[in-house]
Amino acid sequence: MKNRVTGLGGFFFKTKDPDAIKKWYNNHLGLNTNQYGCTFWWKDKEGNDCSTQWSPMNQDTDYYEPSKSSFMMNFRVENLVELLAILKEEGVTIVGEIQEFDYGKFGWILDPDGNKIELWEPIDAEFL
Repeated sequence: MKNRVTGLGGFFFKTKDPDAIKKWYNNHLGLNTNQYGCTFWWKDKEGNDCSTQWSPMNQDTDYYEPSKSSFMMNFRVENLVELLAILKEEGVTIVGEIQEFDYGKFGWILDPDGNKIELWEPIDAEFL
């Protein structure tokens, strides 16, 4: 498989007050925040619209489980099913099952430090 990861899909982190932290980033860094955080739009090398998400989440979220980390990275991938099969063969811990939505497919793995990593095969057009 040539391209395992094609870019950063998002960065998610826990915070005591997601609304306050979004307001701070909006006021001081100019992030265009909404209920989900901030979506950064860009073009891939073929000129397609793509997105990367920045999202503060409530500190009691269980979305990162089984990781105990206060953050989770999301990487964009081209072929999630193929990549997860390769990673499984390589001995990487797969977490849960693939989930599919209108905006793409998601799968999860753990890195050697126990951080949960989200893999996303996106359909960016769903966000436009």
